[in-house]
Amino acid sequence: MADDPIKQFVIYDIFTFGTIGGDGTPESGITLAFTNSALFMVLTTGLIAAYLILTTRGRGLVPNRWQLSSEMLYEFVANMVRSSAGTEGMKFFPFVFSLFTFIFVGNMFGMIPYFFTFTSHIIVTFAMSMMVMLVVVIYGFVKNGPKFLKLFVPSGVPGYIIPIVTPIEVISFLSRPISLSVRLFGNMLAGHITLKVFTGFVVSLGSLGFLGFFGAVLPLFMGVAITALEFMVSAVQAYVFAVLTSMYLNDAIHPSH
Repeated sequence: MADDPIKQFVIYDIFTFGTIGGDGTPESGITLAFTNSALFMVLTTGLIAAYLILTTRGRGLVPNRWQLSSEMLYEFVANMVRSSAGTEGMKFFPFVFSLFTFIFVGNMFGMIPYFFTFTSHIIVTFAMSMMVMLVVVIYGFVKNGPKFLKLFVPSGVPGYIIPIVTPIEVISFLSRPISLSVRLFGNMLAGHITLKVFTGFVVSLGSLGFLGFFGAVLPLFMGVAITALEFMVSAVQAYVFAVLTSMYLNDAIHPSH
């Protein structure tokens, strides 16, 4: 495990449900399985639900520390949504709150040794990004009808520039799920690989004997520093994903702005 920084991202089946298609063998069809990635998604969801239920069940007028932490988390995300999508955007608060907490807790789970970081897989982050864009497009057309297409024609642009600006706006809109997913996936993947490499140096050099211990000091300090940086990146990436989601939802609410 210490010698292979990629092994930590391998998805494996914990148990299978069966096979769809083919002749009944796993090689010829699609195997339905419960994987280690799915396990940590379930654990993440369960931990968030348990934390919110247990910390808010008292609903005291004077909150205790646990209830206060939940209320602070609520206000943090609520202020984020209001500042990015306006008061009308608060109807999407449960959606943004769920995304933020899911990514944040999932990223923090990935910082625990021998745990799995499901946000380091592009299929997971891309699925969340596509879900965001589907909500934006569907709500945009439901609320605004054809006026939603004003999103691709910025207000105040001279008519002779519109044929140039509109294709750029369309390409920019279509690239949103790609940039949204690659940003989260790339940061988590690169950070964990870098951390694994430096900690691997510590183990390798430490096994060389007395002189190896001196050589392992620098990678050890780097490993500690990168660990602290990864905790910060894990939190920041959850925040960035939620903020961009709120901004995209604002486009659906106010497409002509």
